[in-house]
Amino acid sequence: MDSLITASARALAAGDPLGALKRVALRNDAPALALRGIAMAQLGDFSRAKELLRRAARAFSAKEPVARARCVVAEAEVALASRDLNWPTKTLDAARSTLEQHGDRLNAEFARYLAVRRLLLIGRLDDVEGMLADLDPTPFPPALRTAHELVIAGMAMRRLRTKDARAALTRGEEVARLAHIPALTAEVESARRVLNMPAARRIGRGEERLLRLEEVETVLSSKALVIDACRNVVRRGNTLVSLTTRPVLFALARALGEAWPGDVPRDVLLVRAFGARFVDESHRARLRVEIGRLRRMLRPLTTITATRRGFALKPRSRSEVVVLARPVEEEHGAVLAFLADGESWSSSALALALGASQRTVQRALDELAAAGKVQSFGQARARRWITPPLPGFTTILLLPAPLPDD
Repeated sequence: MDSLITASARALAAGDPLGALKRVALRNDAPALALRGIAMAQLGDFSRAKELLRRAARAFSAKEPVARARCVVAEAEVALASRDLNWPTKTLDAARSTLEQHGDRLNAEFARYLAVRRLLLIGRLDDVEGMLADLDPTPFPPALRTAHELVIAGMAMRRLRTKDARAALTRGEEVARLAHIPALTAEVESARRVLNMPAARRIGRGEERLLRLEEVETVLSSKALVIDACRNVVRRGNTLVSLTTRPVLFALARALGEAWPGDVPRDVLLVRAFGARFVDESHRARLRVEIGRLRRMLRPLTTITATRRGFALKPRSRSEVVVLARPVEEEHGAVLAFLADGESWSSSALALALGASQRTVQRALDELAAAGKVQSFGQARARRWITPPLPGFTTILLLPAPLPDD
């Protein structure tokens, strides 16, 4: 490898893409194309980066499988950064296998971390834990060790284990200083800020209060009966009742929880659960049916009693009732939660992460765009959506991940 290629690679490793481009910008040989692609990715031009990396992979001969595999790994990193979650994972697995067979353990492990980060984005935390269990980051360079700690912190935040998250970020901050890459240090600082932002609203006894993530963890581990409007579940301790697929029942549970220890008039419940503007006997009959269903589902946690005006909650063991709600409630809050990371997402990637149909996500994006809350750029498959983060709020509780003991 010639001196210009070596100097360009060192510039990229130090986080200096412009310095790397100065050395290889006019060259079209395979190593130069690969380095130009990585530099363009660091500068944020992902489409150009993908094109250059594919050209580089084709330019390397069949006798250079390691170089080709490295280009595949680099393209996978660009795909992850541009939130192209449908990028073929089998191709990445094949590249990782090639690198392992030829003794390039460092890049092979980097490929593994890319797969782990993709799983973390779509909420497959059990798979993430399984892959991390086989990894020992000790011999890795500082940049890769920082990535390891960021993954651990992200998983801990999704699991609502804030002490573990803070410990991982402290380790990551120490290692990031050794890497001397400003963007990596900024990523750790950004993750740390999430822990100090309001993550939910606590509603109870006629009052509302913003809670940080660790305070949410405290509430969920307490003996209180928690009606969680971030996940549409009702829980106390390790006992959990999911109402994710029963929006009417959850609306009734939330209304009763917000009024506790008082009761809720029947007319108010009809509006909250059914949106009824004109109440007749059929509405009252349906309310009795739905209250009966809710009473059966919540029997392990609480009873629902009828009063002269309506209905009221009476938790077992005389526990307190707490309603947890999102800090900012939006109709398409889950979509905004992903876009709030500041990255550009395709509708297909959002659909994969949310577990929804692409058409459903597209309708949500169109409505958000009409309201001026999101913007798009590009056309057809290259179309991406982006929005600035909601100021002062974290979106951890909107992202897909099971609560503890789910």
